[in-house]
Amino acid sequence: MTRTDGALIWILDDEPEVRQILTDALEEAGYRTQCFGRARAFEAALQRATPDLCLVDLSLPDTDGLALVHRLALEQGAAVIIISGRVQVQDRVTGLELGADDYITKPFDPAEVLARIRARLRSRGAAPQSGQRAAFAGWVAHFNRYALENGDGTETGFSHAEGEVLRLFLENPKRLISRTQMQDTLGGTAGESFDRAMDVRISRLRAKLGEDPKNPRLIKTIYGAGYIFLGDVDWS
Repeated sequence: MTRTDGALIWILDDEPEVRQILTDALEEAGYRTQCFGRARAFEAALQRATPDLCLVDLSLPDTDGLALVHRLALEQGAAVIIISGRVQVQDRVTGLELGADDYITKPFDPAEVLARIRARLRSRGAAPQSGQRAAFAGWVAHFNRYALENGDGTETGFSHAEGEVLRLFLENPKRLISRTQMQDTLGGTAGESFDRAMDVRISRLRAKLGEDPKNPRLIKTIYGAGYIFLGDVDWS
């Protein structure tokens, strides 16, 4: 079996059986794990350490799982995969809109969870690092603190997942980026779930940049081909 670099994965789920299944699969694959049955303990641990990736259930007894995912994405900049028994499309959409990197429904195949985790960690490690600050069209993207700053200094946060897409655009200005290239660079499983995740992230980025959704000036959709970022970019 291919071993990993020992990335640390945190598991938040109130079902002991689920935690054990995930722990066994992840540790067999070479990952380090830490499990939590309550959000309170999970959030307290975040004050002392930062995991490489979090697996988070939505149906938690002591907090709203979706609110926790949003805080993780915006405040911690953490990679987050939701694992939930909620199978409705709206739950998937909401989870992605709030900053989750992926959404897996229960019951799940541990092999699929491992594949999704590897894709997320691979995309984070392989992403080219031009810098932590990029200026474009009156905006400055601060990737070290996950914030967009406009001309008057007002800042708007973005999630880790949104930041991955934004960095891809800013590192490839005025070049067509296809869905296949996005999948290869950012990781993920091809299909409707990946496409929906990209649509949600791009829509949220456009909103934060003040784009007209019907006629965006920076992130242009080339129907049937992909996207083009039209601004000039200055990295530092």
